[in-house]
Amino acid sequence: MMKYLNYNILTLLTGVILLLSACAKDLNLSPTNDLTADRAYANLEGYKSGLAKVYGAYAAPSNSGTGSSDVAGQDPGYADFLRGFWNLQELPTDEAACAWIGDAGGGVLGLNYNNYAPSNVLVLGMYARSMYQISVVNEFLRESTDAKVAGRGISGTDAEEIKYFAAEARFIRAFQYWVLMDLFGNPPFVTEENTVGKDAPQQIKRADLFKYVESELLAIEPLLKETNEYGRATKAADWALLARMYLNAGVYTGTTKYNEAAQYAEKVIASGKYSLHSKYANLFMADNDINNPEVILSINYDGVKTQNFGGTTYLINAAVNGDMKPVEFGIPNGGWGGNRSRSTLPKLFGNYQTTKDKRAMFFGSAPEIQDISIFTQGLAVTKFTNLTSTGATAPSVGGTYCSTDFPLFRLAEMYLIYAEAVARGGSGNTGTALSYLNQLRQRAYGDNSGNLNAYTVNDVLDERGRELYWEGFRRTDLIRYGRYTSGTYLWPFKGGAPAGTAVEDYKSIYPLPVSDVIANTNLTQNPGY
Repeated sequence: MMKYLNYNILTLLTGVILLLSACAKDLNLSPTNDLTADRAYANLEGYKSGLAKVYGAYAAPSNSGTGSSDVAGQDPGYADFLRGFWNLQELPTDEAACAWIGDAGGGVLGLNYNNYAPSNVLVLGMYARSMYQISVVNEFLRESTDAKVAGRGISGTDAEEIKYFAAEARFIRAFQYWVLMDLFGNPPFVTEENTVGKDAPQQIKRADLFKYVESELLAIEPLLKETNEYGRATKAADWALLARMYLNAGVYTGTTKYNEAAQYAEKVIASGKYSLHSKYANLFMADNDINNPEVILSINYDGVKTQNFGGTTYLINAAVNGDMKPVEFGIPNGGWGGNRSRSTLPKLFGNYQTTKDKRAMFFGSAPEIQDISIFTQGLAVTKFTNLTSTGATAPSVGGTYCSTDFPLFRLAEMYLIYAEAVARGGSGNTGTALSYLNQLRQRAYGDNSGNLNAYTVNDVLDERGRELYWEGFRRTDLIRYGRYTSGTYLWPFKGGAPAGTAVEDYKSIYPLPVSDVIANTNLTQNPGY
């Protein structure tokens, strides 16, 4: 049973501070073991190692160096953040299905069929991973107060740099609380102000959590750098998360904030620091960390230094089988044959085989799925690859692990947020919004032949589907548009029916894991479960 605040955390105060190799390519410091907090944080480099642990909780399943999971009772692959987030955001929607229906004690099938119970192992893995990273942030912030920094004799520019580190850590915590708010609605809530192990976390209501995350992001905005090392948070990442939250504020709080969504999306755009990548496919290749002007913040992976069956290793291997020649995807010894598209995804592109839209990246000729357990039914998605933009295979341990970074935020999303917010009545210019949509379509088509003369709110949803598919947006988008549970919009195997059926409205949020509800008497299970 998973106890509250007992996610197998190796805290700095209780004995170990370890830096994940390649948790972020520019935070690649050597690990130091068996340190007290005062020794571990004795200088700027020690604090940077601590910050690397904060970021590293995204990209690897274990900070312990043992290959086991930080999340008690979880397989390291399933305990990975991106794998968990992707599964919960994509598998229950019209974009993806997984053939491994027996995996995780039937947890995969539950996601495929929108039939997830409080005992679902994949739901637990995602929840625990977010809580774990929040705990790592809280520990870092306890060691980063002005008093502790000064007490360790750190001053001047080093002390100022640590303030930036703390702001970045708060951003990561805000992001994870957004994840919990979006997926689980009413999670437990704990900050650095709570005493570790003394009291079980209190539960926070979704609308109150929205206010907290919003207040944190607004508070740290002036404390973040405008430019930073690759893979680290900036002011623009802060604005991007605010824009994303404001677009969904009606779902989270009952009160829409489309003015604010458009405002913060435009702040990112107007900063002038980002532009669309000239080639869409290059955004999802193994060298996407180089000369990529579009990505605002990424999770960074390394096929040699980070050996993890989650992350983009999962996205790439699970989308390929032996018949697809894994070597052509940069995984010569990989190809697991798990995830592919439901027929509704390629249909967004019209005739996906003849469209000029280069975002239609599929393998196969039969988009329909008759048996969800057979990978070769339905189209494989070839969007992510471990090849570089020159066609080379990225270095990889075992020919399986991947070095492709995952974009958490990119400029294209800001264009789409602005366009949708304006179409829903938010402040902004319709002509500007239309130009943003057409810039995405011009990149996709290679010319102006796909340009729109006007657009509707529903056009934006379709464009989001074409631009952002398999990037972890679809469940949230369908909920915002009232299509996730509705019987008026169906897709194959929605609700477990081959032709699709309506789903109970309460399934718009996931259940809290039964183990945590039992362990923490402060928690009340989400309605319906």
